Amino acid sequence: MTQAALKKDRRNAPDENIDWKRVVQLLLLSRELDEMEERRLVPEKKVLYQFSARGHDMAQILLGLQLTGRHDAACGYYRSRPLLLALGVDPADALGSAMGRAGGYSDGRDIGVVFNYPNPDGASALPMCGGVGSQYTPTAGWAQAITYFREVLGNEEYREDIAVVLGGDGSVASNGFWSALTIATTQGLPLLFYIEDNGFGISVPSSFQTPEGNIAGNLAGWKNLTVLDGDGSDPAEAARLTKSAVERVREGRMPVLLRLEVPRLEGHSFQDTQAYKSEELVKSEWAHDPLPRLRDHLVPAMLTAEEWNDAARGAKREAERARIEAESRPVADPDTVTGNVFFEGRMQIMGGQHCAGYCPPETTERATSAGERINMVTAIRRTLDHEMSVNERVVLFGEDVGAKGGVHAVTLGLQEKYGAVRVFDTSLSEEGIIGRAVGMALAGLVPVPEIQFRKYAEPAIEQLNDCGTIRWRTSNRFAAPIIVRMAGGFFKCGDPWHSQTNEVAFVHQPGWKIAVPSNAEDAVGLLRTALRGNDPVIFFEHRAMLDHPWARRPYPGDAFGLPFGKAKFTREGGDITIVTWGAMVPRCEAAAEGISADVIDLRSLMPWDSEAVIASVRRTRRCLIVHEDLGTAGFGAEIAAVVADEAFIDLDAPISRLTMPDIPSPHNRVLLDWVVPSPERIRKKINDLLEF
Repeated sequence: MTQAALKKDRRNAPDENIDWKRVVQLLLLSRELDEMEERRLVPEKKVLYQFSARGHDMAQILLGLQLTGRHDAACGYYRSRPLLLALGVDPADALGSAMGRAGGYSDGRDIGVVFNYPNPDGASALPMCGGVGSQYTPTAGWAQAITYFREVLGNEEYREDIAVVLGGDGSVASNGFWSALTIATTQGLPLLFYIEDNGFGISVPSSFQTPEGNIAGNLAGWKNLTVLDGDGSDPAEAARLTKSAVERVREGRMPVLLRLEVPRLEGHSFQDTQAYKSEELVKSEWAHDPLPRLRDHLVPAMLTAEEWNDAARGAKREAERARIEAESRPVADPDTVTGNVFFEGRMQIMGGQHCAGYCPPETTERATSAGERINMVTAIRRTLDHEMSVNERVVLFGEDVGAKGGVHAVTLGLQEKYGAVRVFDTSLSEEGIIGRAVGMALAGLVPVPEIQFRKYAEPAIEQLNDCGTIRWRTSNRFAAPIIVRMAGGFFKCGDPWHSQTNEVAFVHQPGWKIAVPSNAEDAVGLLRTALRGNDPVIFFEHRAMLDHPWARRPYPGDAFGLPFGKAKFTREGGDITIVTWGAMVPRCEAAAEGISADVIDLRSLMPWDSEAVIASVRRTRRCLIVHEDLGTAGFGAEIAAVVADEAFIDLDAPISRLTMPDIPSPHNRVLLDWVVPSPERIRKKINDLLEF
């Protein structure tokens, strides 16, 4: 045999450093679970969503068995069950979750193919989402947190840990993929992009996702990225490439992209007949089934035929055991399904600083009110500064928050004080800003991302929605408490792009607390509570109030904190209740001058202080709601509905609302002044109700 032939032969021999028996056991188990679902559980309607992993399974298992770091984490997608089995997930949890039973991934709240696996003592599976591509940026955030824990907090436990994100060929066209790729390569993060290319995104060929269908080839020239490509159904090649990819990320602390061609041996989901594939293509795919190729690779080189058969029988027994246990699990008590939207006192298993033993300093609702009056910009900056000084886990980031100090000057000087690792600029991608924050929070940091203007949050809506539901959909296994600072509302002028409020959109997304401070003191109190809390928070900073003279207050002290859901009466009276927030508070106060009125500043919209509002309305017997957002389906409609439900018989006049018309904010100041509720128009509404 020639030297080249000997080298090739050795290259194709089983790697003795791999636990091939375990690979075989897990692969056969994965196949048994797929077959059990397809032949029994789906036809019996015990499983409603089923995505076969046949063809993808062997390479995933080879990857999963190499994730041995205590802080390793992977985030997959709906075809990632083999990886979860390799990480140690009980197959009864996998099947029980697919059946929507109690326990498992979500207590039946989420579909069973959306996995999560909190593992404080080993590699975890981050909460997956149903949206294609949504897994990328949170995993980049985990990778950045690994770097932060080692380089900033000096924790050497993280020196070799990595993050791995799995995706199919369809996902490489998503915003999340490109954003995470930019983050990982500009920041130099230990992140492995693991792309399983089966040639189709449901029925759409991969050539529609990237030119000529090979993302590895198209990224060959991407800077700061090692690109590997190969056959994921060839045992020797898949083992060699997955091992090489993981080692390169561990040792080089830089991102790697590994693309493996794998066959999708069944339809996209159980319902998919694959009629769009030719008979020849289907035959070709089955010819690349990794299962028989693995048997040929290992028998008799590493295993005897009987050992293989024993493993097959063992897989059947284990799958049947899992089925029996899964079917014995009850459906979760419906009375519990509304729980765990927010932190309720029982700590989540992973995510947020509290899991690491954080005990917040004591706070007080009593303001010291010492010193001169400061504007809201200064108050927010001072609060961030103090909390960063006492908590090294707090990190600030977003577009222009570094050297520039933010487009609203809120973070001015903080990068100079705390360094570019704790206060840093990001690429221009709101998806990346929020998604990265989610991963960092899951790892235990306190991310404070900035969205420059409310309208700019739109590209991040998927990540915002997914973040808010993490605690609920994992049944308190995970939580991602991030604090999103977001400016909005009119200023000296308006326009459709920088002047939206639209807070109600986030109120309608479960799991978010919503702060809408109108002045510097309340901004300090709500922001401090958010930074020390255990829930995701949207912190609105109204542009008109950032330097408004009315909004200036003395700094209330480093221990000052306000609870969410507790309104403030800025004026008290007996003839009418005026409910408002944000920039409308001083306008309502001015409009109520000389009138006996309760002016209620809600301060937070989720939760909101319905008790204070109802009690006031029962006393004054009239209610006016004023807000800057549009009228139709604005948050004022929710307040009006609650007042009507609970205090209708106490009213002496109809509930009334004054809002902007259902149009974007106009740019011209004359037009803006016409559409935004003014003190004069508010006063007229008050008089109309008093005269009713």
